[in-house]
Amino acid sequence: MISQITLIVSAVKLLFMPLYRSTDFEVHRNWLAITHNKSVNEWYYETTSEWTLDYPPLFAWLEFCLSHIAKYFDPEMLKIENINYASEATVLFQRASVIMLDCIYIYSVKKCADLLDNGKLLVFILLISNPGLLIVDHIHFQYNGFLFGFLLISVAYMIKSDYIRAALWFAILLNFKHIFMYIAPVYVIYLLRAYCFTVSSTDGIHTAWYSFSFANLVKLGAVVIGIFAISFGPFIQHLPQLFSRLFPFKRGLCHAYWAPNFWALYNFADKALQIIMKKFGGHVASDVASMTGGLVQEFEHSVLPSIRPSVTFVVTIASMLPALIKLWHLGADTRSRGISFVRCITICAMCSFMFGWHVHEKAILMVLIPLSFLSVLGQEDGKFFLFLSTVGHYSLFPLLYPKNLAAIKFFLLLPYTKPAHLSYNIYVTESLQVAARERTVLLYMMGNMGKDFSLVLLPVI
Repeated sequence: MISQITLIVSAVKLLFMPLYRSTDFEVHRNWLAITHNKSVNEWYYETTSEWTLDYPPLFAWLEFCLSHIAKYFDPEMLKIENINYASEATVLFQRASVIMLDCIYIYSVKKCADLLDNGKLLVFILLISNPGLLIVDHIHFQYNGFLFGFLLISVAYMIKSDYIRAALWFAILLNFKHIFMYIAPVYVIYLLRAYCFTVSSTDGIHTAWYSFSFANLVKLGAVVIGIFAISFGPFIQHLPQLFSRLFPFKRGLCHAYWAPNFWALYNFADKALQIIMKKFGGHVASDVASMTGGLVQEFEHSVLPSIRPSVTFVVTIASMLPALIKLWHLGADTRSRGISFVRCITICAMCSFMFGWHVHEKAILMVLIPLSFLSVLGQEDGKFFLFLSTVGHYSLFPLLYPKNLAAIKFFLLLPYTKPAHLSYNIYVTESLQVAARERTVLLYMMGNMGKDFSLVLLPVI
C-alpha cells in the first residue's frame, strides 16, 4: 500500500515537469555553473549573476556533485554567462534531480511513521503527499524535500533515544540549509537534558545536577564540531565572506512576498496609520508606502518604529522560552519525552515564522511537517493540524501566480483535506477502527485523483 501511494505521488511530480518555474530554477542552475567552473575559493565571491551562492557549504558540494551529472544532459547549462538558460534537457535534469533526492524524504517518512502505534499509514500519506512540498519543490522549484528528510531522520533517532545519531543528522542538516537554526535551541535544550544528564527527573521539575555527564557532552560536541569542521574547513580563510552570504541582514524585515506573520500585520498597521495621518494633516516620514514595494531591501517604517534584526531575535527567543522551559522539565518516560521534543520543534518553528527576520512564506513547512507526525496522537493535535495545514498551504498559493495554475493548486489542497480531516477524528472511535479509516483514506485518494486531475488538465491545456 505504501508503494502504491509513493508511485501515485511520484507520477504527479512527473506531470508537473513542464509547468511554471520561479527564479529559483535559475538560482540553482547558476549554482551548478559556479561550483562546476570555479575553484572552491571562488564559490562565495562569484557575482556574474544576481543569484549568488548563499547556502551553507554542504549544499554547495551537492550542487558540485549534481553538476557532474548535469553535463551529460546539456553542458550549456553549466556556463556561468548563460543567464536564465532553460533548455528542455536543463529542465528535465533539474526537475528530475528534485524527484530523485526525494527518495531521502520518502525513506525518512517511512522511518518516522513506523514509530507510531496507530495511524502509521495516515501519517505516511499526510507527509508524502504534502501539498506545500509539491508546490514549492516540484512547481515553484526548490530542494526542500530531502532537507526535511534529514530532519525527520534526526527526529526518528531522537524519539528512539539515539542521541548521537540525532545530533549528527541535525548538524548535517544545518550545513545544508541554515534556516533550520530556528529550531536549534530545541536540540540544545533536549540533548543537554536528556543525554548529558544521565538521571531523569522523577517529578518533571527538579534536575539531578550531580548526574551531569561531561563525557556525553564531549561526545555530542565532537560529532557536531566534526561535521562543521568538515563543512567549513575548506573555506576557513573565507569565513567573513561566507557568513556575509549566509546572513544578508540588509534584505529587510520582510520578504518581497510577505509571510503571513506578525510583521505583516505590523507593516499593515504602519500603512494604515500613514494614510490616517495624511488624511488628518499629520506629518509622516515618507510619501512612499512602507514595505509594499515588492522589493527585497531595507525599508524604514513611516509611523511605527522601524524594526532591526536584533529586535526580531529577542522577540523570537522570548516567544520560544515557555516551550523550551517546559521541554527542560522532562519526565522519566522516554516515549513521552520524544513526543514532547517534536511538539517543541513545532512550536519553536511557529515562533520563528511569526517573529523572525526576513521570513520566507515557505518557512511554514517547518511547522507543518513535524505537525503532520503529531496529528494522529489525539484530537487536539488533529484539530490544530487540520486548521494550520489548510491555512498554511493556502498561504503558499500566491507563489504560483499564473492563472492557469489555479486548478492545480486546488487539486493539491482539496484532496489533502480529507486525510487531514481524518487525523482530527482518528481518536473519536476505538483504536480498532483506525485501520479501516486508513483504508478509507487510500481509497479516497486513488478514487478521486483521476476525477480531480481531469479538471486540472483542462485549464492548463
